[in-house]
Amino acid sequence: MKVGIVGLPNVGKSTTFNALTKTQNAEAANFPFCTIEPNKAVVPVPDERIEELAKIVNPDRIQYSTIEFVDIAGLVKGASKGEGLGNQFLANIRETDIILHMVRCFDDPNVIHVENSVDPIRDVEIIEQELLYADIQTLEKRIERLKKQAKGSKEAKAQLELAEELMEWLADGNPVSTFPKKDEDGFKILEKELNFLTNKEIFYGANVDEEGLAEDNEYVKALKEYASKHNREVIKLCAKIEEEMVDMSDEERAEFLESMGASESGLDQIIRKAYEKLGLISYFTAGKIEVRSWTIKRGTKAPQAAGVIHTDFEKGFIRAEVISYEDFVKYGGEQGAKEAGKMRLEGKDYVVQDGDIMHFRFNV
Repeated sequence: MKVGIVGLPNVGKSTTFNALTKTQNAEAANFPFCTIEPNKAVVPVPDERIEELAKIVNPDRIQYSTIEFVDIAGLVKGASKGEGLGNQFLANIRETDIILHMVRCFDDPNVIHVENSVDPIRDVEIIEQELLYADIQTLEKRIERLKKQAKGSKEAKAQLELAEELMEWLADGNPVSTFPKKDEDGFKILEKELNFLTNKEIFYGANVDEEGLAEDNEYVKALKEYASKHNREVIKLCAKIEEEMVDMSDEERAEFLESMGASESGLDQIIRKAYEKLGLISYFTAGKIEVRSWTIKRGTKAPQAAGVIHTDFEKGFIRAEVISYEDFVKYGGEQGAKEAGKMRLEGKDYVVQDGDIMHFRFNV
């Protein structure tokens, strides 16, 4: 699962990515995360439950769920027409599953703004307009092909009609995500082929200065109001401070966050929110060798969840032994939960719940 970080130049996008990358590097001694390319990083998803399970089981190692972040080159007005890195950035965004849109919400005469002033709403609209233009261009090419195919195919003709309806919708300035016929099979075919940019989930990272962390400034308030109207969320952070915190010990970091009136860092919030918005949950395996978090889509059934560990587990699935996280902690581990009658045997139709501790029985 990939999260694309986008934004205008000089809004704190790369600083945020660098902090994420350093987080991943800082954890490298304990967890097998690695940078795939200079502009991609796989980072651990913060989850206090892992630490609690480890206290009970005392494993040789622990392993978190992970999520991948992709640093997309800074956008400028006209990107959809090839300005800046243009099409290269658009291709990178198409590969991602969700977009974190970094927005500058601070004044600093030493940091040049590409538009010569700080205006979060204008900045957001510039980028979202470029995404819209890019979708229009992509759809135009598809419509041209469908016009040729429609002469000898009823299916192509029906899809052409839907594509033209969607084009009208986009031409009126509406994103693909609000298209009324999104649930139709014809649209799903288009989406699968074209991977529309304006159909991706977006949330905002409001990059503030240190003063803006304690209390929302006018820029943050404006961004939150805009986000609310568009049914989106805002996470506030100071990218510069986030990068500095990476080098702190856990204790120093906790004390620093407390002094700022925060319980967790902006980066942790971003990682968790991205995980949540992708519809992902975690289940755990807990043994002496390792306590590990496994990532699945919400609604996944037990055999498919087992397949995340190994395909043989899914092929030969017999049943799953399941203990809820709460019961595992309450009764001090697997044995205590068993004795309390809190271990369940579940079959092929069981929908795995977030936090389940699972052991799979299989036969290949």
